[in-house]
Amino acid sequence: MTDAVGSIDMPDAQDEAPESQKKPRKGGKRGKKGPFGRLALFYRQIVAELRKVVWPTRNQLTTYTSVVIVFVVIMIGLVTVIDYGFNHAVKYIFG
Repeated sequence: MTDAVGSIDMPDAQDEAPESQKKPRKGGKRGKKGPFGRLALFYRQIVAELRKVVWPTRNQLTTYTSVVIVFVVIMIGLVTVIDYGFNHAVKYIFG
């Protein structure tokens, strides 16, 4: 009978190494720097992530902004109509 892939019955060869041969973890980059070094690393990572962002063009931004404003105006109108209807219904029911 064959075992399924990822079976826990037989450990992988790399997992069979005794504990004495494994190297202890030392914390990597964060373990060697002080608080200012970690803060600098944090800001460098922020800048690196912001460089990956695909920023919209001016035309796309104008279009997106217009769509949002129109949607908000429609929702305000819808909520106003529903509120007006509930207001009249409550006045009719409770006098």
